Order: sequence, then C-alpha cells, then structure tokens
Amino acid sequence: MELKDIKSVYFVGAGGIGMSAIARYFLHKGLKVAGYDKTPSELTHTLEKEGMDIHYEENVQLIPAACKEPASTLVIYTPAIPSKHAELVYFRENGFEIQKRAQVLGTLTRTHKGLCFAGTHGKTTTSSMCAHLMHQSHLDCNAFLGGISKNYGTNYILSDHSDFVVIEADEFDRSFHWLRPWMSVITSTDPDHLDIYGTKEAYLESFRHYTELIQKGGALIIRKGLEMKPNVQEGVRIYEYSRDEGDFHAENIRIQNGTITFDFISPIENIKDVELGQPIPINIENGISAMAMAQLNGCTAEELRNGMKTYGGVDRRFDFKIKDNRHVFLSDYAHHPKEILQSAKSLKELYADKKVTAIFQPHLYTRTRDFYKEFAEALSHFDEVVLTEIYPAREEPIPGVTSELIYDNLSPNVKKQMIKKDDVLDFVKSRDFDVLVVLGAGNLDNYVPEIAKILNEK
Repeated sequence: MELKDIKSVYFVGAGGIGMSAIARYFLHKGLKVAGYDKTPSELTHTLEKEGMDIHYEENVQLIPAACKEPASTLVIYTPAIPSKHAELVYFRENGFEIQKRAQVLGTLTRTHKGLCFAGTHGKTTTSSMCAHLMHQSHLDCNAFLGGISKNYGTNYILSDHSDFVVIEADEFDRSFHWLRPWMSVITSTDPDHLDIYGTKEAYLESFRHYTELIQKGGALIIRKGLEMKPNVQEGVRIYEYSRDEGDFHAENIRIQNGTITFDFISPIENIKDVELGQPIPINIENGISAMAMAQLNGCTAEELRNGMKTYGGVDRRFDFKIKDNRHVFLSDYAHHPKEILQSAKSLKELYADKKVTAIFQPHLYTRTRDFYKEFAEALSHFDEVVLTEIYPAREEPIPGVTSELIYDNLSPNVKKQMIKKDDVLDFVKSRDFDVLVVLGAGNLDNYVPEIAKILNEK
C-alpha cells in the first residue's frame, strides 16, 4: 500500500508512546484515525481530544466503518499485542495491510533523511535532544520520539519543509531493522530483551546488522568502547564519542551551583561554554552525541549552544518534580541495570551530602530473571532501596521469579524494604526523605503526582 492510497489508519495498541506519535502524523495529514487500547490514559484522552477515535474493549464491532475497507485502511500494531487479539485476527483474515510501527517509520526514512538513535538505553533522551537542536535551528526537522518532550509537550514534531526526520530506533523485536538511516547514533549495546534474542551474541549481531542499513554517504556516531563492532557499507563515515574521549567529547567540564558547562570538542568545530538546560551529569555524554549528529547535518555553533541551554528534558527521564531545600523528588524511566546504575551515580554526584532513596518496580519477569544480580548491584549504589512487585506488561508469571531475587542480592550496606505497589503512598506518608526517586518502566509512575503532593504538604 502506498501512502497516497491510505484514507484511514487503525491502531491496535493505540496508547503506546511511540504509536501515538505515528497517530498524530496521520491526524495531521487529515486522515481518519482510530484504534484500540487496553487501558485509558492521559495520552489516549489527549489523542481523543485531537480527533482520534479510541475504544478500550477488544471488540470487532467497535471498529469504525471507515476503518473496515481493506483497500484504503492501513492497520498498525505494536508487537506487545497478542497475535490472537480479536481485532488483529479480524484484520488479518480480511486481507488488510498490517504493519508494525517500525515498518511505517522505515517508509519515512526512505523519503526523508533519517537521523536515528539506537541503543539499549539513552535513545529517548539523545533523540529528543537532537530533535530540539534541529527544530530550533535553521534546519528544522520532523521527529518521532519515545517520550514526551518537555519543550513541546508532545512526542511528535512536524515540519512542513524540513527533509530531516529524527527517529528513536527501537531494538525490541528487531524493529530497527525496518529503518534505513541517513545517520545513526548508537549509545549502548548492553544485552536486553533476551526473551526475544535468546543470547547476548544474538543481541550484538542485531545491532551489527542495523549498522549495515545506514545509507551510503551517511554516518555512524558510536559510543567509544562498545563491544559490538559495526559493519557499515562503503562510503559510510564512522565517528566515536564519549564524555571524555573520541572524535566528539567534552573538555573543561564544570559542575557547580546546580549548573553544568563544558567545551564541545569536534573534528568539525569546537564549541566553548556549552551549558546544559537539564543539568544532569549523564547529559554531558548524551549532549555530545546529539550535538555531533546535529553538527554533522549543518547546525551552527550558536544554534547548538542555544539549543543545549534551552533543552528541557523528557517526561519520566530523570524528571524532577520537586527540587527545593526540603525535598528532591524525581521520576526516572530507568528499567535496565545500566540505566539504574547511571541514575544512581548521577544523583550521588549531584547530592553527595544527602541520603538518596529509590523505589523500584521491576519491569518484566524475563528481565528480572536474566539480570536480577545486575539489578541488585546497580541498586546497591543508592542509600536506601524499596522494591515493589514485578510489573508484568505483556508477560505471564514465571515460577520462582519475584522481586525477592533482587532483594536477596542487595548489598548488606544498603537499607532495604519490600512493599506492595498499592502501599507506596502510605510508605511515603510515613517517612521523610532527602532525595527520593521512583524508578521503572511500569505503572508505578501513576503515583508520582500524588507522591509529589504528599511531599509538598510535608
């Protein structure tokens, strides 16, 4: 199906952060957009206000008539939806064009210059940084992000004239193999999603194959020191980056009085006194990769400096809710051991003289099974750890796999406690905190507004 033939688009799993960005793209194009999601959320309600028809019951009868024409309806689904889902079965049995979200993004990378950000972690922050750098520059861009940009209040940016499209390249279910990047950043290749890949070697091979998809004349910007070795086409330039070394890196880093400033070192042009609008230590390295991508595509030094200073971050990515003399409270989407370790190190660097407490909801039984020792090691960098039960998402329980696997392997030096998710608010009411962070990719984040209210009332 050609994009020009599409009159209506139906989403099976409409409320996902990545799916909603595609929905907004088609809404902007003036098409009929509808879909199903299991659970109402703030995001689905927002989409409904923007014109999308969404229902929350698995029922073929609720599919709008406009989305029941196979010749003019594109069906987009998320891999998290079971293959036996009634609506998906209906579309499959009636000859509809059915695509994964990643296939749709792949089409866009064939018609635009795709600036893609891949990696086990860091891709949402780096892609949103780059999107902001490009959008506020003379170049502009389209963008499909994996989180809500605080600068724009959305996960989607549209340009009527720019040839660039910034995309978060997701390795889950090998989705990023549909893309054909003009340029790509790879932030990290720490094994994850072993329920899909099976082995670390298969995971690394998937990233290696992804590097082959970068278009001739383009570039790969890869974090220095990764175990995965790229295999790019002839004519694709390779650059390395990191916080302290590589073709792109930072020098003269100054962390003081709540600000972070550094000099950007580049083979194209060095830029002095870059100030982070979101002053978190990990954003030095994130900023290096985003600036490298934007600079390689024509952003000027002043545009880069201004863009970094005005970058506001992403919801649930090191997302400060309270920051005053009494309390510091934030939400962080970190759900992989390396992400949690980085979160802990950043908080301890920022608040070296304060006690840092983490409430962590593990995400997926398989991930807990595969990495419980690594989770325990990373969480042990906090002063206090509170664990809730595992958030299952798409999975069925695995016998013997519970949060206790992590709990039992925490360092004896860490104060620790296990509680039910439903008891989190009572726990917060009963305690006082210097620095409190809610970690994970599950639904514990739904409590964040109430936790902030409790802390403010104290």
